[in-house]
Amino acid sequence: MFGFLNIYKPQDMTSHDVVAILRKITKIKQIGHTGTLDPFAQGVLPIAIGKATRLIEYLDDEKEYLAEIAFGKSTDTYDVEGRAIFECNSKIALKDVLEGLKSFEGEILQTPPIYSAIKVKGKKLYEYARKGEAVEIEPRKVIIEKIELQNFDEKLQTARVLISCSKGTYIRSIAHDLGQNLKVGGYLSKLIRTQAGKFLINSAIPLEGIKTLEDVEKNLINPLSILNLPSYNLTLEERNKILTGQSIENKIWTKDGYSILIYNDKINAVGQIKSNQIVVKKVFV
Repeated sequence: MFGFLNIYKPQDMTSHDVVAILRKITKIKQIGHTGTLDPFAQGVLPIAIGKATRLIEYLDDEKEYLAEIAFGKSTDTYDVEGRAIFECNSKIALKDVLEGLKSFEGEILQTPPIYSAIKVKGKKLYEYARKGEAVEIEPRKVIIEKIELQNFDEKLQTARVLISCSKGTYIRSIAHDLGQNLKVGGYLSKLIRTQAGKFLINSAIPLEGIKTLEDVEKNLINPLSILNLPSYNLTLEERNKILTGQSIENKIWTKDGYSILIYNDKINAVGQIKSNQIVVKKVFV
C-alpha cells in the first residue's frame, strides 16, 4: 500500500494515537503523520502509508489554522489545558484585537512554548518544564502569511482568528503573545487545523470513518496528486539505470531541485536535478 490519507483528527487524541489505530487496521507498521497536532486540537492530519512515508519531506509545508483565543488569563502551556499563571479583569475591545494582530504579520521572531517537544541541549523543552528547571529558549523566525480576525465576542472576551503560516509556527505562542501585548493575558482555547500543504479540511475523512482495510484503500490518495514537484517519464533504459542507482541525463530542466521519476504512471524514484544530470535520491520499486 502506497499513498496518503487526509484524516480529520478528533479532539483529545494524540497524532501518534491516530497512527497506532491505522497500523492496527492495516497491519502495516510503516505509517507516519506529516506533523504533530496537539491532543486538544483537531483537524487535518495527513498520514503517509507504506513507502509514502519516504515522501513526507517533499510535501508542501504551509499550514492554516482556525484558532480561538481567550483573553483575561495566561497559562503555563499557552493553551486551555495549562495552569493559570496570570489573570486580569480588564476588558479589551474589537479595535484592540485588530491592532494587536498587526504585529504578527509577515516574518516574525517567535519564542516556542516551554511545553513543546523542541530539543535544547539534548532534552525536550517540556522535560525541563516538568522538572521546574530553567532553560533559555531561542526565538525562531517564522512567517505569518495571513492573520485575519473572523469574530470577536466582547462579552466572552474571545477571538476567532484564521492564520496561514510556515512550518514550525506555534499558534499557542501567538495566542500567548497577543495576550501579553494587550496586557490582559491570553491563551489558545480551541484549535482546528484547516490545511496542511495540499491537504484540505473539506476533503478530510473523520477517523471514525476508517474502520477496515477497504476504507483505507478507498480513501488512499495517489502521491502524484499531492506532491508539488516536476515529474519526468522514464524510458525503459532510464528506468533500468535509476533502479541500480545510476544518474540519468537531464534533458528538460534549467534549475536545480527535485523531480519525481515516473514509469508506467507509477513513482519509481525521486531524483535531484543537478545541472545536466538527475541523481537518484530515493527508489520506490
